[in-house]
Amino acid sequence: MMGSLLMAGAAPAAPAGLSGYQGAWVLAGRDCAEVYSAAGRGLSFRKPVDLFAPAFIISGQRIRTPMASCRVRSIRTVDGRDHLDLDCANAVASNDVRVIMTPAKDGTLTRYYSEQDPTGIAYRRCSER
Repeated sequence: MMGSLLMAGAAPAAPAGLSGYQGAWVLAGRDCAEVYSAAGRGLSFRKPVDLFAPAFIISGQRIRTPMASCRVRSIRTVDGRDHLDLDCANAVASNDVRVIMTPAKDGTLTRYYSEQDPTGIAYRRCSER
């Protein structure tokens, strides 16, 4: 995905379905400081950007990873999981992407690889300071 930077603190209004997901996220067990650096009022991807870092920033209706920038087209909840339909672009191409995730009670986020994935993978939110 694209190496664009986005400050997590300067977000346009988020749709109600994304309000609990706003911020910078990293795979549970990874150090936020390895992936992000402070930038203004929020976080941005540390330079040089690690294109393979398991991390993303949700700001308003946008999701950015180290390699791509995505716009959230729609959100629908199915069986307690949020299905996000995204328009994503990187330096080479653009395509439609579907992401399935849900917030966990412990403050983490669980991302599922498919509707049949029973466990998913946990991400934790990084502090902006």
